[in-house]
Amino acid sequence: MQIFSKATGVSVVVANMVGTGVFTSLGFQLLGIQSFFVLMMLWFVGGLTALCGALTYAELGANLPRSGGEYNFLGRLYHPCAGFISGWVSATVGFAAPVALASMTFGAYLSAVFPELPRTGSAVCLVVLLTAVHCLSHSTSSKVQQIFTALKVLLVLLFCLVLLVWGNAPQEINLMPQAGDETLLFGGAFAVSLIYVNYAYTGWNAVTYVTSELEDPQRNLPIVLLVGTCTVMVLYLLLNFTFLSSAPINILEGKLEIGVIAAEHALGGNAGKIMGGVLALLLISTVSAMTMAGPRVLQVIGEDFSLFSKLSHVNSSGIPTTAIVFQCLLALTFIISATFESVLIFSSFVLGINTLFSVIGVFLLRYKKLNVEGAYRTFGYPVVPLIYLGVTLWTLIYVLISRPQEGLIGLLMILAGGLIYAVAVKKE
Repeated sequence: MQIFSKATGVSVVVANMVGTGVFTSLGFQLLGIQSFFVLMMLWFVGGLTALCGALTYAELGANLPRSGGEYNFLGRLYHPCAGFISGWVSATVGFAAPVALASMTFGAYLSAVFPELPRTGSAVCLVVLLTAVHCLSHSTSSKVQQIFTALKVLLVLLFCLVLLVWGNAPQEINLMPQAGDETLLFGGAFAVSLIYVNYAYTGWNAVTYVTSELEDPQRNLPIVLLVGTCTVMVLYLLLNFTFLSSAPINILEGKLEIGVIAAEHALGGNAGKIMGGVLALLLISTVSAMTMAGPRVLQVIGEDFSLFSKLSHVNSSGIPTTAIVFQCLLALTFIISATFESVLIFSSFVLGINTLFSVIGVFLLRYKKLNVEGAYRTFGYPVVPLIYLGVTLWTLIYVLISRPQEGLIGLLMILAGGLIYAVAVKKE
């Protein structure tokens, strides 16, 4: 069977993470926080949390090496029902919703360059095109993913270089803490903003969905997760420093197309439009990576439950084409029917619960003595997983307090997964 290399694994992690969140969320964060130090700390804390999660998932993936991510972890460590609910969440929210969000952002940036192009139409075309590409073969998927991810990293660095060197700086950036910053750091605005940041870092676990197809997963999985997550953390800090250096806070507040606004203000209208096209181009790899990883969850569900057996169908190259097409249809439904912010908050909440129980699973893994001899063990255990659990739990509680409607929808989605599992088991 053809397999994915370590380089492809890193590209999947980077491409899944660097996408919608970092290019859209700063405007929402500025509504509650306008301290440069606190804003940068926000992205540092989010990156540290993601890194703690990645180090923990590395142990889970190395000791439970099968594709499916949380579906595999929770099913093995808790109960098949927990695994199924997690797989249901990953399939419907974990990938289909972010594919929709990244495609909607792609459409927004592209329409800033070409106003005659409809946002929704551009988003739909991107999803359909990449679905077709990833239905071909492992070789095609790998090449497309590596090329667009390398292009993404280069474009991000180019974007930051151009704006910082040649752009007009409207304000001095003071990264030292100011009076009152300690109150902001532990306040509700920071916790709510962390929801957006955690969403931007979502994807650090993406390679665990293709573990069975990764070359030597017990050795390479920890390396892929660590390198991918650290790379993204550096890029995010650089990007947000660039945004804040390039445009006044008052014109960024509450806006979605942060990158275009920053570029237009720093370089002028025409240059801003060019940068909008550049940012649209780099979002292609995000949609591509999630189109590549997400259907593997549907595939393993189909392998385990006869009710969903059609989802396990693979073509002559071993590609789960039915699952890929199914995820495409879900993403198109989100694009056509939902608003951007509601999808973002709702999906962040549900995915937070998913990863929360997975990270708790590392304690169960050791309690049940399921570790494979010589396989990776979490660096800094038990402090590292506890950091992740503390930050994630804090943000989940604030979602329920500040956005109860999205939180309730997320809980109902989890309940629906449990009911579908009961039907599937009854059929078995």
